[in-house]
Amino acid sequence: MAKKGYREESDSIGIVYVPRKALYGAQTQRAIDNFPISGIKMDFPFTKSFVSSLGVIKDAAARANNRLKLLPNKKARAISKASKEVWREKHHKEFPIDVFQTGSGTSSNMNANEVIANLASVFSGEEVSPNDDVNMSQSSNDVIPTAIKISAHVDLTKKLYPNLENLINAIDKKAVSVRGIIKTGRTHLMDAMPVDLANELSAWSSQLKTSLKALKFIEARLLELPQGGTAVGTGINAHKRFAKVFAQEISKLSGNKYKSVASDNFFHELSSQDTAVQLSGELKNLAVALMKISNDLRWMNSGPLAGLSEIELQALQPGSSIMPGKVNPVIPEAVTMVSADVIGNDVSITVAAQAGNYQLNVMLPVIAYNLLKSINLLAGACDVLANKAIKTFKVNKKNLESSLAKNPILVTALNPIIGYKKAAAIAKKAYKENRPIIDVAAEETNLSVARLKKLLDPAKLAKGGIQ
Repeated sequence: MAKKGYREESDSIGIVYVPRKALYGAQTQRAIDNFPISGIKMDFPFTKSFVSSLGVIKDAAARANNRLKLLPNKKARAISKASKEVWREKHHKEFPIDVFQTGSGTSSNMNANEVIANLASVFSGEEVSPNDDVNMSQSSNDVIPTAIKISAHVDLTKKLYPNLENLINAIDKKAVSVRGIIKTGRTHLMDAMPVDLANELSAWSSQLKTSLKALKFIEARLLELPQGGTAVGTGINAHKRFAKVFAQEISKLSGNKYKSVASDNFFHELSSQDTAVQLSGELKNLAVALMKISNDLRWMNSGPLAGLSEIELQALQPGSSIMPGKVNPVIPEAVTMVSADVIGNDVSITVAAQAGNYQLNVMLPVIAYNLLKSINLLAGACDVLANKAIKTFKVNKKNLESSLAKNPILVTALNPIIGYKKAAAIAKKAYKENRPIIDVAAEETNLSVARLKKLLDPAKLAKGGIQ
């Protein structure tokens, strides 16, 4: 007998007690009981698009089955209506299963089936079965890989792309505003030949543009859906036209041009997660780029007295609980932590993708979680880096000019005239005596001060070539 506040349900294993008001049923409850592992639920902010994608999959499947004369109109309409409520995030609290669950994601698929079936039963006034009706022509083994692709595509195009493009635009705009400001270049963190600050920023922009281009190349793979392969890739229990009709229906619902993979590729798509690995790899590459940019900003901002102090990042909050007046580069620091997490997520996805045993990968939920987590973290990082660091930092021109004047490496421009050995001796003397390179070069060569100023003009040197 069910205790107060619970109802009795049963599945193929036996009786289960489910909270009376819950829309989910027995199989979901078993998963709740079996996997009290992380406390990270499938309605976690990073994975909400995954739950939504289950809803749109069930909606499209109901419409496809109806078109194929497999599902009656009344049930199809009820399932479609219920599914729409799921993919519009009206029932996310009804998806309480831990991310770390059965490797196929069967628990999450059945969670969606049960919630939608219960809603559809109310809407239609007749019993709608989670397995026979909502899951018709489907298996968890093709639903979950399809949901991974759809949710990754949604978050990639709706969240990451806009924020990444905003960051690129912010860098490009900043580069225009600082063009002509010359600074000491650095290799090995040591003084090197001068560069235009705009060129330094252009390297950041180019990195990000290259990453965006690669992401968009991989994106095409996300539009190829394995729905229709069912249990092992053969399409057992699905109409032979289901995959094609499903792709048409989900394209109508989403506005994206999804297509079914070729039938012989169902085996590939169910047993492997190659696309997730490729996408994660490029997300990792983007994370590395963001870490490089953030660390450059931190070094340039270091000081204000004992560091480089080339730029001044916006002061956003007190930097110390004990040292008054201290301000830290908090945004670049936060972005580097995001980058570290994304790099770790890629390792998890890589390891999980190796769990493609024969006809099925059995680490699908953790692949979904880490992939979507990376996309969302990077989207947030791009947003704050653009708006709270790139757009707002100021250039300390006096410090840049002071460093340039004493930079002994400028003597490199004299190599073609006086030779490397003589130039090296001049550089060492200028550094040792803490004097401008022009003054020392005038003493040690027969070149006039006027000619030296022309040869060692940082603005000209920043353009490269032989002076």
